[in-house]
Amino acid sequence: MSSPYLFDATTDTFDRYVLENSFHKPVLVDFWADWCAPCKALFPVLEKIVDSYEGELLLAKVNCDAEPGLTERFGIRSLPTVVLFKDGQPVEGFAGVQPEGAIRDLLAPHVNEPAAAAEAPEEDLAAQAQALIDAGQPQQAIALLQPALQAETDDALLLVLTRALLADGQLDDADKVINAVQNKDSHKQTLSALKAQLSFARQSTGFAPRAALQARLDADAADSEARYQLALLDLTAGHSDNALTALLELLQRDRSWNDGAAQKTLLQVFDLLGGDHPLTVQYRRKLYQALY
Repeated sequence: MSSPYLFDATTDTFDRYVLENSFHKPVLVDFWADWCAPCKALFPVLEKIVDSYEGELLLAKVNCDAEPGLTERFGIRSLPTVVLFKDGQPVEGFAGVQPEGAIRDLLAPHVNEPAAAAEAPEEDLAAQAQALIDAGQPQQAIALLQPALQAETDDALLLVLTRALLADGQLDDADKVINAVQNKDSHKQTLSALKAQLSFARQSTGFAPRAALQARLDADAADSEARYQLALLDLTAGHSDNALTALLELLQRDRSWNDGAAQKTLLQVFDLLGGDHPLTVQYRRKLYQALY
């Protein structure tokens, strides 16, 4: 734990560390668990907020797996749950991932916010949503971004929302969000990549589940269709490295399959990543070696 205002609370220490301290300074309590991906996305935001108060707010972490008594005592039903204690009593709280600005608004009546701790920049919200996507929680990322975008349109947030919608399989909505980006010239490469990812996602609609395709390939390494469809699923998920490896192997095994689909798709991925991307440089060289 890097912050001096952060500590763990257990059943044995909660009353002393949290309740007694809260008579002097408000204490924010983060009820979390190690298996909870949204908890991990929320924690850096809480730590940043607490640090910004420079000692006027403390943060206690309660591991609900290790401390079931505290979970039961405070009626915690979902994770993450965050509760603010003041004068020995819970006075505010929320469940689930929240934007930094919303958390600061909740704290404002109870803690004097330093002038330097202004409203959360959009980059922080985007990073928080991207962390949820990376953790396999696209629906929570969508729920986090939508209120901010209703208040004010922001291209950076629209791009992250597109990624979340693609990850959640909401392809038509992803298409609409892509078209809503205002400054297309500034985001040309990213938009190109997202459109290509959307195209791959549409092509993969109706494919068998990944596990079934992998089982087919494990049973028959010459199953070109299964190998290709797995590559498209990887492209849809943004796993370009895995997809390029699979496409190159398909080209080496069965170059003419489906009218040269492996080579055509490799070239599409190079365009998606951009000519200077390390994967493009690496696999363009491998493609040349395979062809010549």
